[in-house]
Amino acid sequence: MVYGAGTGHPGGDLSAADILTALYFDVLRFDPATPLLPGRDRFIMSKGHCSALLYATLAEAGFFPAERLSTYMKPLSLLNGHPDRNKCPGVEANTGPLGHGMPIAVGAAKAAKITGANWRTFVLTGDGELQEGSNWEAAMAAAQFQLDNLTLIVDRNRLQQGDGTETTISLEPLPERFTSFGWAVREVDGHDLSALVGTLRSVPFEAGRPNCVIAHTIKGRGVPFMENRVEWHHRIPTSTEMETAMTLLIEESE
Repeated sequence: MVYGAGTGHPGGDLSAADILTALYFDVLRFDPATPLLPGRDRFIMSKGHCSALLYATLAEAGFFPAERLSTYMKPLSLLNGHPDRNKCPGVEANTGPLGHGMPIAVGAAKAAKITGANWRTFVLTGDGELQEGSNWEAAMAAAQFQLDNLTLIVDRNRLQQGDGTETTISLEPLPERFTSFGWAVREVDGHDLSALVGTLRSVPFEAGRPNCVIAHTIKGRGVPFMENRVEWHHRIPTSTEMETAMTLLIEESE
C-alpha cells in the first residue's frame, strides 16, 4: 500500500501490526456489518499516520473489501493518509495530529461511565507521540474519573521521525511515570501475540484505575533491513526493496 501510494509510514505500521492483530481478532467486541453498533468496543488509532496498518486490519476484519486497499491515498479514495471516520467504516476518530487520540479516548470512556454502558475504549499511541502534553492532561483526567474501562497501548519502538525518543525527549522511566499519574501499568512484548492477548483480555488491571500497556516493539518488524532504522519512519521502499520485504514477510508468516 505504501509503495503504491508513494507515501506512508511503513516502520510504524510494522511495529504495531501484532498489536492490532491481537485487538481485532481476539479482544475487541464489534460487528463489521454494523460498524456503529452502540455496544461495540471503541478503538482509537491515535498514531493516525500509520493508517495503512489500520486499513489493512479493518479490511481483514471484514469492514470493507480488501480490494479497496489498492486505492490507498488515491484521489477521492475513502482511505485517506490519516483515518477519517466520515469516510471509512470502522474508524472511530479522525486522527493524525499527534496527541489527540488520548483525549478523545478519555471522552469516550467517560461517556460509557456516565451512561452505564459496558463497552470499553482502547487507544494506541506512538511513544514519540507521548511528548505531546495533551496526552498527560488526558492521563490526569482518566485517573481523576477512575476510567478503568480505558486502555492505553503504547507502541514502544523507541524511534520517532528523525531520531530516537530518548535522544529527542527522554520518556523513561515510562512505567513509573504512568503509575505516578494513577494508572495501572503492565509491560509486554509487543510481538508476542499470546502475551498481548492475555494482557489485553485481563483489563481492568485494578478497579478504578485506567490501564496502560507498554508494548515493547521493533520499528520495521519482520523486514531485517528496516528493523530499528529511523529512516523507515517515513521512507518509501524501492521496487526491489518492496519485493524483498514482501518475500520476507510471507516466509515469516508461513
